[in-house]
Amino acid sequence: MSFHSMWAELLPIGRSSASGGYRRYAWTGADTECRAWFKAQAEARGLRYEVDRNGNQWAWLGDPGAGDAVVTGSHLDSVPDGGAFDGPLGVVSSFAALDELRARNAELGKPLGIVNFGDEEGARFGLACVGSRLAAGRLTLEQAHRLTDGDGVSLPRAMEAAGHDPEAIGPDPERLARIGAFVELHVEQGRALDLSGDAVGIASAIWPHGRWRFDFRGEANHAGTTRLADRRDPMLPYAETVLAARREARLAGAVATFGKITVEPNGVNAIPSLVRGWLDSRAADQDTLDTVVNAVEQAAREYAATHGVDLGVVRESFTPVVEFDHALRDELARILGSDTDLKVPVLGTGAGHDAGILSGTVPTAMLFVRNPTGVSHSPAEFAAEDDCVAGVLALADVLEGLACR
Repeated sequence: MSFHSMWAELLPIGRSSASGGYRRYAWTGADTECRAWFKAQAEARGLRYEVDRNGNQWAWLGDPGAGDAVVTGSHLDSVPDGGAFDGPLGVVSSFAALDELRARNAELGKPLGIVNFGDEEGARFGLACVGSRLAAGRLTLEQAHRLTDGDGVSLPRAMEAAGHDPEAIGPDPERLARIGAFVELHVEQGRALDLSGDAVGIASAIWPHGRWRFDFRGEANHAGTTRLADRRDPMLPYAETVLAARREARLAGAVATFGKITVEPNGVNAIPSLVRGWLDSRAADQDTLDTVVNAVEQAAREYAATHGVDLGVVRESFTPVVEFDHALRDELARILGSDTDLKVPVLGTGAGHDAGILSGTVPTAMLFVRNPTGVSHSPAEFAAEDDCVAGVLALADVLEGLACR
């Protein structure tokens, strides 16, 4: 099956007719359809199909128990109203790269695996990379059981409702010990490749990043009868904090975003009692990130005090800087540069990935495919088909170079 036909088959799943974006949330109906698609692709190629204790899907060519396996893949879930490429491009390209290797009659000397990691985006339970975190022991059983969605449904309940045994979840060191190298292909979430004129690049590192919850607590009251001077309106310090985040990130050369908010009681004619906003911040190094987040929190506390509002700040998740395995990264550059005089671009990224989670356990690397708009986590996310095919061929070259030695 060609890249184009696989892509067309996957494209309608979980797509909103209203926004044109995707709503493929973990352990929902759309996620189940995506997982069925993955299983069908594995079985159509005669691959050994497995679901691990954390719900991650695997497809194997060769005996994974032999060890030193070369694994590729990504994820199929999405952010709310996300784009088509973030995650799925890596999974579809993995199957297409395997097809390319078979067309070349490549003789693999190592097992080859393709994986779909569950709940990478964290759209439902608020924590990114749940499947890979569990497998790598970066998320404890107790922490996993405390995760709930917006309706109060816990992660274990959601997994059970989708037919997976939640009592089995936990670290999976034996499975990860099989892997000698993991290479994740992903659409670039920026415009570096477009600006350099290259279809494919190699990742160098993932910026440190995290999510912080800001709870501004004031006093609910009538919007029409309460004097401005008598109000304890949490929306005001929240709004000022949003502007402060933009200012501090700009000064530091970092990024900071308040992209999610909940309001109580959420009435047009009611002053809020609670405004809860989530800050996502990322920087090229830890010191810069700390500087930005500390400055935003200090400003928020000052704004809250001015308006008679209480403030609580909770760090909900954090990922330190990830330097991808230098030897593997250099090997990818050697493989992709072997037939050309052009140097393959090496790029840093502010986005988190399953490859980053696994990097502390197995050697990992990433390939990026050009995104001409730089837009991601949006229906406008895009990669041209020619560039997608170039990514497939690059991934096939890399897998052949790593697995045929």
